[in-house]
Amino acid sequence: MVVDAHTHIFPPQVLAERQAFLEGEPAFAAIYANPKAPMVDGPGLIAAMDQGGVDISWALGFPWVKAEHARLHNDYLAQAVAQSRGRLRGLGCVHPPAPWALAEARRCLEMGLAGLGELAFYDSDLDLDSLAPLCALCAQAGKPLLLHTNEPVGHRYPGKSPMSLTTLYELIRRHPATKLVLAHMGGGIFLYSLLKREVRESLQNVWLDTAAGPFLYGPRAYALACEFLGPRKLLLGSDYPLLPVSRYRQELEQADLGPEELGQVLGQAALELIP
Repeated sequence: MVVDAHTHIFPPQVLAERQAFLEGEPAFAAIYANPKAPMVDGPGLIAAMDQGGVDISWALGFPWVKAEHARLHNDYLAQAVAQSRGRLRGLGCVHPPAPWALAEARRCLEMGLAGLGELAFYDSDLDLDSLAPLCALCAQAGKPLLLHTNEPVGHRYPGKSPMSLTTLYELIRRHPATKLVLAHMGGGIFLYSLLKREVRESLQNVWLDTAAGPFLYGPRAYALACEFLGPRKLLLGSDYPLLPVSRYRQELEQADLGPEELGQVLGQAALELIP
């Protein structure tokens, strides 16, 4: 069983009228203003899954600033899941600081979406106060919250935020009951589980996904994440349509994971979070 725990789909209206959705949406504009930036809808994702040998994908929303955009996208996620014949799991998304964010997040879970994600702050560090009620909601519902993270050093690229590992770690410490999935290898925070005190215990309810990993890390990073946190804590995530799953299979083969470890990363770990 292969599960891709980080993909993105957009409503057909957004694909057809991309330029119309740029105004007042700085994060969307930063990532998708270029007409060459790839976007797909639900059927497009499922076609790629068939080609790449993927059984199930988590389809993530986008942290729109405007409530009407978030609602349109979340409604489409629910529709795509319903039409997927069991192939998709949808994660609703909101802009955490928005006054409507918590109510919309509740609506997402009430209409059957499997969690929240990819919550993101692309132009600032994480806002712990606005994330708190969303973390509490997911903890109460037993649903995962998938959060955009990135390494705080190195080269710049569209979507890289000025987040700090200090703030990320504080979020994790404040919400030990929330199942946090940290996108993009958690910005490297897993490396600090080597510290003798506190950190390893604090990361007990934290998962990482591999999204964009081939652009960011050498294959050894996957083996280290499995060694430090355990293979049940690393999820295959392609960030499709950014990259196909085949690219990650190549990288994971180079990481020299054992068969049991590889099985966890390719799908078993994700199935434990969202059946």
